[in-house]
Amino acid sequence: MILAFDFGTTRFGVAVGQALIATATALKPIPAKEGIPDWSRIAALVTEWQPEAFVVGLPLNMDGSLCEMSHRARKFANRMHALYDRPSYLMDERLTSHEAKGYHLAAGGEVNFKKHSMDGLAAQLILESWFREPVHRSSLEKFKQA
Repeated sequence: MILAFDFGTTRFGVAVGQALIATATALKPIPAKEGIPDWSRIAALVTEWQPEAFVVGLPLNMDGSLCEMSHRARKFANRMHALYDRPSYLMDERLTSHEAKGYHLAAGGEVNFKKHSMDGLAAQLILESWFREPVHRSSLEKFKQA
């Protein structure tokens, strides 16, 4: 199992995925205050899912350059690695929130995204993109054997 996060200032999207079949499922978002998550909920997720690794969405500018949120997401990924002694990978998340909203609307969902959070779906898309990246194939093989 791998846990993925869509870093945010008011909530974090979360998804869990299985490396063997390279699929992910959105979970309920975790509240955050100014980018600081509810660490007790993070701990509960780690206890429940026992992930072998973490994938954190890396917010980038459209030209691929880093922004303030990039540094904050990287700090979160580093903290997850330090707290749980498991690999923590960063994945380009450009347009995943936009894509998640598109899927939601295409399925007939409501436009109020504060009420109907797309953060979990964004985390799911981040993790599924990570599974598809050729550079992560060696990591995936290790997780499939565990």
